[in-house]
Order: sequence, then C-alpha cells, then structure tokens
Amino acid sequence: YIGRMFQDPLKGTAPNMTIEENLALAYMRATSGTSPFSMITRSDRKDFRERLSQLGLGLEDRMNHPVGLLSGGQRQKTAIARALFRKAPIVILDEPTAALDPVAEYEIYRQFNALVGGKTAVYISHRLSSCKFCDRIAVFADDTIKEYGTHDELAELPGGIYAEMFSAQAQYYVNCGM
Repeated sequence: YIGRMFQDPLKGTAPNMTIEENLALAYMRATSGTSPFSMITRSDRKDFRERLSQLGLGLEDRMNHPVGLLSGGQRQKTAIARALFRKAPIVILDEPTAALDPVAEYEIYRQFNALVGGKTAVYISHRLSSCKFCDRIAVFADDTIKEYGTHDELAELPGGIYAEMFSAQAQYYVNCGM
C-alpha cells in the first residue's frame, strides 16, 4: 500500500470525527477492513500520538468542529500524520505544507526525516525552498523528467529549469526592494 496526503487535507477523512476516529478509518482501510479500531496495537497508537504531538495536535481534537476547532493548518498536519502512520513503505505528499504558517512549515521540514522514518517519501511541491531537504529532486516538464539530482546540483545547473525557478522564488527573500 501507499500512504498519501493530498493538497485538500480533508480528502479521505470524516470531518466530524475526532482525529482518533479518523485514524481508525485509515487503519481499517489499510488492512482491508479486517481490523477494528480496538485491534490497533498500543505501540501503533503511541507512535501516532507521538507524531501528532510533534505536530502540536491530540487524538481528541475534531477534524472539523462546527466552530472550526481545527484550523486549515491543523487539518493539514493531521493529514500528514495519517499518511505517515499507514503501514505503507511509500508515502506521497502533495504540497503537504501549503496551509501552514512559515514557522509550522519550518518545523515539518526540520523533522521531516524523523517523521517519515524508514519510508520512501515522494514530496510534490512548487515551492522549491521546501525541496532543499529532499535527498533527490526530479523536475518534470512536458510529461517527462527533465532534471534529476540534489538541490545543490540542480541549483548550480547552468540554464536549468530548477535553477531558474529557485532563483526566481529566492529573489523575493533576497531582493525585497519594498
């Protein structure tokens, strides 16, 4: 199986349930519905609780309380934790930090390898600053991989797509001119 996290943090969740109840749904889907919530091992629950705690959330928080208990960023953090919790060797994260504030986004990047553990992660992003921590980067254009390498390799590639996009995005932080 593959764990996944889409740009829409509520996709694949039951918004009126708690995070713990959503975890049960994700777990049952991952095991073809054969394991009821009570069968999730204590270590699995502890692992998920620790991941949520790293993200500043708890199992009792509701995904979408009528008064908006969880913000968009908190829902996105929950979706990240769900994707990483699944017993899958591969996880696909599509713009996983798009709804996060810069400090929360930094914390995800800082802890990314610890959060992912031994899984293979496919990280999809248009914000290239978020790709710096990736082991390898694939740049797609015209339905094919045009460039492949580390951030440093691609950022130094003369006339490269990645280098051009990274430079364009970085200039807003370097040359504010405001």
